[in-house]
Amino acid sequence: MAAADSPAIEAISASITVESPSESLPLKARIKAHYDQCSSYYSSLWGEHIHHGYFDPSSPDQTRESAQIALIDLLLSQSALTASSRVLDVGCGIGGTSRFLARTLGCAVTGLTISNEQVRMAFEMSGGFRDSDGFVKIAAESSEDNHDALIVAKKPGKVRFVELDAETMGDWFAAEQTAGKADSYDAVWISEALSHFPNKPLFFQNAARMLRAEGGKVVVADWFRDEDLSEEKVKQDIRPIEDGMLLPPLCTQSEYVAFAEEAGLAVYAAPMDISKRVSKTWDISINLVADPSLWALALTQGRDIIGFLKTFQAMRRAYANGSFRYAIIVFEKKGA
Repeated sequence: MAAADSPAIEAISASITVESPSESLPLKARIKAHYDQCSSYYSSLWGEHIHHGYFDPSSPDQTRESAQIALIDLLLSQSALTASSRVLDVGCGIGGTSRFLARTLGCAVTGLTISNEQVRMAFEMSGGFRDSDGFVKIAAESSEDNHDALIVAKKPGKVRFVELDAETMGDWFAAEQTAGKADSYDAVWISEALSHFPNKPLFFQNAARMLRAEGGKVVVADWFRDEDLSEEKVKQDIRPIEDGMLLPPLCTQSEYVAFAEEAGLAVYAAPMDISKRVSKTWDISINLVADPSLWALALTQGRDIIGFLKTFQAMRRAYANGSFRYAIIVFEKKGA
């Protein structure tokens, strides 16, 4: 399944001799610059849901968009998230999942992203006007239009988006509470974002603080390295992904469980490895990057974007080798 490196990518990469504007910046600043510069383009490629799809192997004609919604459905099934929940969507991107939860479940969703461009796009795509509380109301999806008749919003949901380094979300939440602007959350949702965080134990500590006292959930979908990889396998399969995707060292699924338990959370739904059902995302992505307009963007942005594009092939290879894994895990806050 792994593909040879694209000659087009290699040729463009070799032609770029200047650094990206952000290349000398610290990791978080490079991540922010990357998404500020590229989110509009990613939206044109992937739509409003910039995350993996959960593909049904019995449906070869399943669309990317349908598979992306299927991944959200799987997370909802595993977490048993209820209607009208207060949700914190950490690493919300351009707000696709936030709007989905508001529209189908009537949730009140606060999305956090490090990118001010993503905040701008998320509000724009949500339409309407912000109320005095900063939220935009999202109309409930009718049962006729709903992809899943079991999920029907009883009332309109709402969304808001905040530019924030998510590793500071504990302090942000404390300030919101002091100002009378925040209650605890029923769920903290984080999809394909935690792998970007240098301090993952801090995320779980903050999430535990922000959840309601009994039964609040942390819903995680993320990228992992396989357990017990040799150093050679890490060098061959994992390091290229970390470098190209601007990631600190990837963790294993068992490490996430340990971090969460140390923060006082309990496993609600054990790690579910769905690597084989999501890896098709990168087969599709390889075809998408043949778009000539992407190379025009790459030439203006320098080596960071080239490294990102070359990582598409590294992803396919590491999935095929079993070194790179994708899993979902749900944690729960227990009462004292």
